[in-house]
Amino acid sequence: MELQIIDYRPEYQPYFEKFNKQWLEEYFVVEPLDKWVLEQPEEAIIQKGGKVYFLTSDDKVVGTVALRFIDEGVFELTKMAIDKEFRGAGGGQVLCQAGIDKAREMGVQKLILFSNRVLANAIHIYHKLGFTEIPIEPGTYSRADIMMEINF
Repeated sequence: MELQIIDYRPEYQPYFEKFNKQWLEEYFVVEPLDKWVLEQPEEAIIQKGGKVYFLTSDDKVVGTVALRFIDEGVFELTKMAIDKEFRGAGGGQVLCQAGIDKAREMGVQKLILFSNRVLANAIHIYHKLGFTEIPIEPGTYSRADIMMEINF
């Protein structure tokens, strides 16, 4: 199984939407902001200076992650999701590390993320890869109960 990170392609937007909605519907609910970002990633993320990446396994799209512009030098690691069939195979860590690496290459100074403590495996990966918990900024996602950052 050869894993590869590739840049956004418009024809892959349905994967971006599907993988993220899978886990959101499983654990939470798709909020209006999620719906817009997932259905319109070019407008919501890319045109605003962000990036969307996909994880492929032997040319099959199995995951996705995005870097959303927040402020000068600050991006949000967001919309990280793995196809249900491929969860538990290490793809989440590969995606998270790729997001960190891509942010560093872009000259980002601080990468933030919002999550929920229910997602223990994800929180473990974030800590393992260098994120630290910071006081949460309320309002972005109603499901978020933890905010983390990594500074470069």
